[in-house]
Amino acid sequence: MPAVARTLFRLGARLGSTAQNALEVARFGGFDTDEDASPCEVVTEQRVYRLRHYFPDAAGGPAVLLVPPLMITAEVYDISSRVSAVRVLHDLGVDPWVVDFGAPEREPGGLERTVSDHVLAVSDAVDRIRRATGRDVHLAGYSQGGMFVYQAAAYRRSDGIESVVTFGSPSDTSQGLPFGLPSWLASEGVERIPDWVLGGFAVPGWVTRLGFQALSPVKSVRSRVDFILQLHDRERLAPRERQRRFLERDGWVSWPGPALAEFLRQFIQHNRMLTGGFVIGDRLVTLADITCPVLTFVGEVDEIASPPMVRGIRRAAPRAQVYEASLRAGHFGLVVGSLAIAQTWPAVASWALWREGKDELPEIVAPVAGDEEAEPAGLPGGAAGYGLHLAMGIGASAARSALRTASQVVHGTRQLSGEAAQNLPRLARLERIQSDTRMSMGLLLDEQARDRPGEVFFLYQGRAHTHDAAKRRVDAVVRGLIHIGVRRGDAVGVLMETRPTALALVAALSRLGAVAVLLRPDGDPAAEARLGQVTRVIADPEHAGMAARLDGVQGYLLGGVGRGDRGTLIDMETIDPAKVELPGWYRANPGRAGDLAFVLFRGDGEQLRASRITNRRWALSAFGTASSAALSSSDTVYSITPLQHSSALLMSLGGAVAGGARLALASSFDPETFWDEARRYGVTVASYTWTMLRELVNAPPNPAERHHAVRLFIGSGMPRGLWRRVEDRFAPARVLEFYASTEGEAVLVNMSGKKPGSLGRPLPGSARVRLARYDLEKGRLAEGPDGFAVKSEPGEIGMLLARVRLSAIGAAARPVRGVFWPEDAWTITGDLFRRDADGDYWLVGRETELIRTADGIVPPGPIRDALGDLPYVDSVAVYGIPVGGRELAAAAVILRDGGELKAIDLSEALLRVEPGLRPALVRVVDEMPVTAGRRLRTAPLRDEGVPAAGDGRAYYRDKAGAYRPLTDAARRRLLRAPSAREAR
Repeated sequence: MPAVARTLFRLGARLGSTAQNALEVARFGGFDTDEDASPCEVVTEQRVYRLRHYFPDAAGGPAVLLVPPLMITAEVYDISSRVSAVRVLHDLGVDPWVVDFGAPEREPGGLERTVSDHVLAVSDAVDRIRRATGRDVHLAGYSQGGMFVYQAAAYRRSDGIESVVTFGSPSDTSQGLPFGLPSWLASEGVERIPDWVLGGFAVPGWVTRLGFQALSPVKSVRSRVDFILQLHDRERLAPRERQRRFLERDGWVSWPGPALAEFLRQFIQHNRMLTGGFVIGDRLVTLADITCPVLTFVGEVDEIASPPMVRGIRRAAPRAQVYEASLRAGHFGLVVGSLAIAQTWPAVASWALWREGKDELPEIVAPVAGDEEAEPAGLPGGAAGYGLHLAMGIGASAARSALRTASQVVHGTRQLSGEAAQNLPRLARLERIQSDTRMSMGLLLDEQARDRPGEVFFLYQGRAHTHDAAKRRVDAVVRGLIHIGVRRGDAVGVLMETRPTALALVAALSRLGAVAVLLRPDGDPAAEARLGQVTRVIADPEHAGMAARLDGVQGYLLGGVGRGDRGTLIDMETIDPAKVELPGWYRANPGRAGDLAFVLFRGDGEQLRASRITNRRWALSAFGTASSAALSSSDTVYSITPLQHSSALLMSLGGAVAGGARLALASSFDPETFWDEARRYGVTVASYTWTMLRELVNAPPNPAERHHAVRLFIGSGMPRGLWRRVEDRFAPARVLEFYASTEGEAVLVNMSGKKPGSLGRPLPGSARVRLARYDLEKGRLAEGPDGFAVKSEPGEIGMLLARVRLSAIGAAARPVRGVFWPEDAWTITGDLFRRDADGDYWLVGRETELIRTADGIVPPGPIRDALGDLPYVDSVAVYGIPVGGRELAAAAVILRDGGELKAIDLSEALLRVEPGLRPALVRVVDEMPVTAGRRLRTAPLRDEGVPAAGDGRAYYRDKAGAYRPLTDAARRRLLRAPSAREAR
């Protein structure tokens, strides 16, 4: 046959084969390859999943449970005899099991499934396999299936799990999106989508398939072109046909709407795979609870789950030993295809056998720690091949680099504008609040429950409580309060530890318009009840006996159903809310800004004082905290102070409610469990008071504090030295220090954090403040020749005054009129400050803390700051020791472990303090008494007087102003000296 004829014949035959094969593909979707799936049996069929056991007749070896992603069928692990993960595992001595979620669109209730449903299904499968095999399980998952695996392991706290293995599974979505797009595009976009839209529809499988193909458009087009060009050669296409059909059509299923909404909210918008605090069922879960080994497969050219997203597991699970296998593969190539069959699945089998001591650690697997990277696998084509690939991709890399740079600039701008967009409405609302404006905690809680009913409001003891559930409980307590006769304006004592019932009761009193008088369980409830003028006290079971002993007060019991003896108090839990008729006078949230809302207490004995908090004062702190800390729904505020403390009520609770953040409640502060709880709750902002964080910064390192998610510690009263230590140890977290006057509405905040110890500047929306010269001896404002007060100059000590609205002057504790001009009105806060040249305020001391020596009045602040700056000083207290009719200025210090106080260091440190303000005595003590809020109590130190000499733990100031070890002679001079100068 002539050559031309042979060519034409071959062309015709090729065209004929192409046409015939194309017709078969068009009619049936592909070729019939006569390939059978690997043998398996369905061990159990549950509501959410089926459990497949592959090769059941030849079972044995380590059990590996494979979990698919939501949008891909379980056949991803057994596509064909040539590309079958389960067959490779079985052949290498591993017992493969697979979770099959089915096609949700074809399962009863399948489109209503949540992320929690899938995670709990995986956990249930682990239990069943353990019972069947008697072995702990290697839990493995691909893509989102790997996220389920992480979540199930954390939910179980690694119980029954031999190891975790994931393939291209992200655990830090803040690292960006496919193609290097910035993560804020997704997080901010998701935030703007209403819940009813997110959870209202399922994503069909074909949409997901197109989305994945769009993420790898070049590969998708190339694959189709290759298929068409080879359509004439059935034998060549047949080995890859089932894989092609899987990726092109058969392998995709719908994504249930509720699961999509939960996934986007928790793990894209809030990135809680990394930070912790995601909710499974009603339990809080954090990947920090994973303690078993983790093997993660990283695709170096994975555009869907980029390597930084996948490597986030090192930060998310600090207690787990993490191993990594880095392959030159894309997202699908990690588990499907020739590379997976040759490297991924043999490595998984060897890993499982290595864990039993039956094999070596696979060569492509290496342990990692911290942020180091494992050595990448060998590159296809060697260095030359990789160089060619790199040269071809240099344009795309440059484009991505430019995009990243631009996105960082844009993100910085958007972050500032985003915070402004959040804060401006808050501050504007605060500015509009007048005395008769409706404003209360109950009102803000109702707004949150209306706008975000299904979102989590607060977290307690590992459980999550939504706004809707909280509202139902508060409404029930309101009806109970009405039943026992509480009306608007009544003062009701609350005697409880920090717990959900206490939170519900305080909110219910606010909703009713009554006054919550928060009695301190560790204080003097009887004296506080008298000072708060209460006639009713509601207690929890633990304090029922204390409430029953209060004279002239009717006691009630609330909460703790089924816990302990209910005692003799009237039990409000027996009241049926449905049977309580609401009276005609009742209106929900009637409170006005000028109304009294809360009464808190400070001090004890003769120093017991009541702080009366109006709704406006509470709102000022709430909106001020939310604005200063830039709180959003992505934040979780951890309240580690008692609810009776202003820090918890005004700052933590108030800030969370005003900012739409989650609130995590702690029954008490325990440094040993702080980081575990912070991880479990997903804490981003933690509160403190005074020296509370001293115990945390002195505690031994906790694995959970590595790569923590806390960005701010917010509170008041932190000493300057402790402030620096907190920021050094827990970086990048920083301290946000507030000052709120006990009297008046002055609020200062150190927004920048650049000056540790400074209280910053006035918060926008708070009262205007001014420093005025103050006659410390006479306890009054100093006046100029014209009779007006004199404004303090920069660097000069002055009394902080807070401007008072004329309509509220009757409620001011220490009002003064005509201070700087006729008819103005201010309140004296009782706190002395300096203001530096930049306009920042520095607390010098409170009027009640002043030490009245023979040489003049000494404020404690300068001494406290100077000694606290010594690197080996842990804590400082400054106080006066009575000697005759005057006092000696004294300081007590606690040293850090291994620290030694030297006289020369004392002298040099106190040179920064004006000579007349330096202490006459400095002593070392082992411990100092503190209040429940960790404020140092100086009264016991004052009562101890001048310590004995000779033990080398006390120093006095000599005539030259230097400090020397205290001697008996110097001690005698101090005790008899009317003037500190005579003791020198």
